[in-house]
Amino acid sequence: MIHVLAAVLFFAPAGIANATPVFVSQFPLLRRWQTPLDLGKSWRGKRLFGSNKTWRGLVCGTLVGGLVAYLEAITVFRIDTSSTRLVAISVFGGMVMGFGALVGDAIESFFKRQVGIASGRSWFPFDQTDYIIGGLALSAPFVRVSGHQYIWIFVVWFSLHLIVSYIGYLVGLKDQPI
Repeated sequence: MIHVLAAVLFFAPAGIANATPVFVSQFPLLRRWQTPLDLGKSWRGKRLFGSNKTWRGLVCGTLVGGLVAYLEAITVFRIDTSSTRLVAISVFGGMVMGFGALVGDAIESFFKRQVGIASGRSWFPFDQTDYIIGGLALSAPFVRVSGHQYIWIFVVWFSLHLIVSYIGYLVGLKDQPI
């Protein structure tokens, strides 16, 4: 059980950052900021990332990754907020992981578009793994994690993604259960 909890806590900034674009798109103040990451550009006649990958999602998700890491630092790990260096390292780490998760998702969207899968359609298991690979890859230069820990993170967050996606489907945030 300790491995599951450690995996959840370690990767929470990236996992929550990955879900952030769906939620911030519902904020009235942010709705109009819909600039696509690919700026509408295409390659081989297909959009690079599609309309659903926006600068709003990337920026907000990255910031939320930092916020989640900050909240974990002061509540779970009880880092003293007067230690600005430790707090800054936590926030930076969360932002890197969040950014990595979203970049991983965008890269997967590029390949999804190139093989002809429509935006919003499922591409199992790549939709469930892209953000994990991206978040772990970008955080790797800054954090030492064992192979065993990587496996736990992967298994836990892959499973959480399936569960959360299904809940999103049940409450009407998604068109498909997976």
